[in-house]
Amino acid sequence: MNAESVNQVGFGEVTAEAQANDLVTYVHRTGAIAAWDGDGWYKEGRSWFETCYIHTGISGAQFVLSGPDAQRLLSDLAINDVYTWKIGKCKHIVICNEDGLILTHALYMRDAEDVFRTTAGIPVPFFQKIEAGGYDVKVDVSNVYILQFSGPTSLTVLESLLKVNLHDLPFLGTRMLEVPGLGITTELCRIGMTGTLAYELRGPIEEGPAVYAAALETGRPHGLVRMGWRTYPVNHTFGGFPQITCSFDTALFEDKAFREESLLPYKPSGSVEPDNRRARYRTPGEVDWLWMAKFNHDFPGRAALEAEKADPKRTIMSLVWDVDDLVDIYRSLWEEGEPYKYLEIPASELQPSGGHQDYVLTEDGKEVGYASAPLYSSWYHQTVSQCAIDIDQAFDGNRLVIRWGDYGHRMKDVHVTVRKFPLIDAPDNRDYDLSKVPRGDI
Repeated sequence: MNAESVNQVGFGEVTAEAQANDLVTYVHRTGAIAAWDGDGWYKEGRSWFETCYIHTGISGAQFVLSGPDAQRLLSDLAINDVYTWKIGKCKHIVICNEDGLILTHALYMRDAEDVFRTTAGIPVPFFQKIEAGGYDVKVDVSNVYILQFSGPTSLTVLESLLKVNLHDLPFLGTRMLEVPGLGITTELCRIGMTGTLAYELRGPIEEGPAVYAAALETGRPHGLVRMGWRTYPVNHTFGGFPQITCSFDTALFEDKAFREESLLPYKPSGSVEPDNRRARYRTPGEVDWLWMAKFNHDFPGRAALEAEKADPKRTIMSLVWDVDDLVDIYRSLWEEGEPYKYLEIPASELQPSGGHQDYVLTEDGKEVGYASAPLYSSWYHQTVSQCAIDIDQAFDGNRLVIRWGDYGHRMKDVHVTVRKFPLIDAPDNRDYDLSKVPRGDI
């Protein structure tokens, strides 16, 4: 499979959600159609704290790697140790270049001894490795729906839909289940991007609308909220999940051919100069993923990551924007002259927005980091940016400045307060007390 065909896989104009007359705005994102607004962004932004949401935006290509060398292939690419991976469990795989910059990362499922499956990542590194030779690996590609649920009633909603007790499903566990009344088998996984209780349902894309409609019908009495793409990136920043296309760019953009041919556009914005691509990439240390790196095997970037672990320069923190400066940004629209860059809410930049980076400065003007596109939470009533920040500036309560605006245009110095990453204070999905969650199957 060549680079051109890789870029075209899985991006048809098929939506995984049931069409609804009251949803009037959709977004065309890397070739796929998804709802822009669901039940309203303000309500959606509160859903994973109060009840539960359903979202389909990352539905698309699924890649299944199988064969006697599939595990060795992943080991030769990933910073992770893939030889301690249990069958039936998921793992967040991270792949870097030789400079230790992240090329891609995604959730992978291990289905059998020599079968691995992934969605929502960039497949280029493993296709390049296979095409170079030396690996007996087959890649099967298909389109799948991914219905994401998160919030305190998410387990109750899914038990109501599937008519089975799911309280024993562990974090990162998967289970194949029948959807009663539909004659459809779906895969359930306990995973999500909010930082709190969350699940996914997965299956062939053509079955997605029927499963979505059934979930919505059974979930409404439990407060199920439809989430659109406008609000979806908010949970990554507040929930603690840095993400290519949301908060930083893939270092594959160092390849000129990839920049020109990929369906993921290189779209630089923010106060950082457009030709400063390094500011738009991240190392595992800059997103607090160095703990995943296991130096018991060779992988691209190993030397760079060993050096970063020995002497880290930057880490990730949350930057909370001052309200008075936010008001100034909007006030400029009613003043003469060029206004400050408009700040859309809840997501300031249309996805993909990994290319948006703003300078972070000390109050006396020293550069100390790069901030990703800011997002607003209707639960916390705060606007927050993820930030790759110098270690000596990464302490709670520190006062810094984000230079807001697009390069070459009017800039606004926004005062911010450094806070922990992630900011979320809801119970963590990994150790959520399911005994307090009402059963939905009885």
